[in-house]
Amino acid sequence: MKTKYIFLAISTIMLFSTFSCTELVDDSYGSVISENYTPSTETDISALVNAAYIPWRKTMLLWNGVVRAQELPADQDVLPARTGIGWVDGYVYKRMHEHTWTSSDDGVLQPWSRTFEGVNTCNRIIYQIETGKIAVEDERKTALLAELKVLRASYYYILVDLYGNVPIVTDFSDTSLPKQATRAEVFDFIVKEIKDNIGILSETPRGLYYGRINKWVANTLLAKMYLNAQVWRGQAMWAECITACDNVINSGHYSLEANQKNVFITENENSNEIIFALPFDEKYVKDWNAFDFHMYTLASENQKTYQFTNSPWGGVCATPQFINSYNPNDARLKENFIAGQQYAITGEPLSINYTNAVPSIDESDKDDGLRWGKFEYAIGATNRLSNDWPMFRYADILLMKAEALLRSGQPGAGTLVTEVRARAFTSNPALAVVTDAQLMLGSNYDYGRRDKNSQTFEGGADIVMGRFLDELGWEFTQEGRRRQDLIRFGVFSTKSWFSHNATKNSDFNLFPIPNNVLLTNSNLDQNPGYIK
Repeated sequence: MKTKYIFLAISTIMLFSTFSCTELVDDSYGSVISENYTPSTETDISALVNAAYIPWRKTMLLWNGVVRAQELPADQDVLPARTGIGWVDGYVYKRMHEHTWTSSDDGVLQPWSRTFEGVNTCNRIIYQIETGKIAVEDERKTALLAELKVLRASYYYILVDLYGNVPIVTDFSDTSLPKQATRAEVFDFIVKEIKDNIGILSETPRGLYYGRINKWVANTLLAKMYLNAQVWRGQAMWAECITACDNVINSGHYSLEANQKNVFITENENSNEIIFALPFDEKYVKDWNAFDFHMYTLASENQKTYQFTNSPWGGVCATPQFINSYNPNDARLKENFIAGQQYAITGEPLSINYTNAVPSIDESDKDDGLRWGKFEYAIGATNRLSNDWPMFRYADILLMKAEALLRSGQPGAGTLVTEVRARAFTSNPALAVVTDAQLMLGSNYDYGRRDKNSQTFEGGADIVMGRFLDELGWEFTQEGRRRQDLIRFGVFSTKSWFSHNATKNSDFNLFPIPNNVLLTNSNLDQNPGYIK
């Protein structure tokens, strides 16, 4: 089914890629032009809507996408300069690590432009349906418009998180420069769009709705909004978060995998834990850097381990402090990271031995740092992986509810966290148990500047609910979210780690509006703390 979905998605891109804003010319030489297109089956509808989902894949995982924006400025991962390999690249990754990025950096621009591509694609298809350029019968039209509006809101979920004060654009026919909205206004827009349309969305969790917005994805998105409401809206909404999580839990459609690794295997489209996936297939997704974690993290010698068609680049690794925060008995430590002596598929030792040590952001060798290994790396993979990306999964629902319970002084968080932890401690179940009181304690992460150039010791005991923050890190490492969690727990600008000194400046909790965008829209003001 994954291959079929991707094929439909790519076909849809081809179908719509030549459309202008208002004039459609019938010179497609075999493509279907929208005035002549009347989708009549659920398969047709799926093919129609898939084009609007493609920017999710692009913004998350293409080069300098959202995953990097969430992970490289945070405390779990670092992309150091590698002797004999490179990765200096104009110090763009160092600036991410040190929180000294500029409005001209590509890592600031790409999440903005690719995410707004998603907004604009939704707006275009909504416009084509509402104006009758694509003829959809009434019942299907109502459902399709609801899906597209919540999908558009999901793109704004990225924008409100990373940039805060962004334009709200909903009219594809309006060619005027959009005006900037406040972060609170963007928050309210997202929540209203979801609540206005959630009752119309399909309750089907898979089939033609795999990788699409349904009622349960919308509830998960609502829970995400409410979880971050205190930061994004200035108003705590813990009760609303719990309700949204309960809606997903009580649906009965989702459950934890007995083994966390099953969420991240190559053929993971049948996982009951995945609520919203970004489907991938290396045969049909042709972008060079579409999903390249194996290339991004492994040393070139590991090509022989997995018989990759391309040689990996040996870049990102885990920060030693994060690795040291794990319980040594936690199965996620072994299963989510690649460590130690490496071997060819034939059993021959390679000249690679990954160690949990990295000198500094400016200096490292090919062996330094444990490598990303959460997603299965298929034998013979190209420069792209075929694993579906689990954007929302059931473990997140349980831990969002747990956090909201804990923050609102209600019992039950420990039980939910223990449920998630249990699969990581099957050989010693007692180690999985954690109580509400323990989750309120400080973090196990030994914060402080910690490289060859500087040694400071800040610890994590002073972080309120720091142990819960640890649980989020241990469970969701490499999933493109750590920055968001650190901000919510007040750590992102207040703590030092590896080669990063605490900025003590919450302005950098938002990225700047990209300089290229400011130059083309005089209605936009730069975010506080940045030079326009």
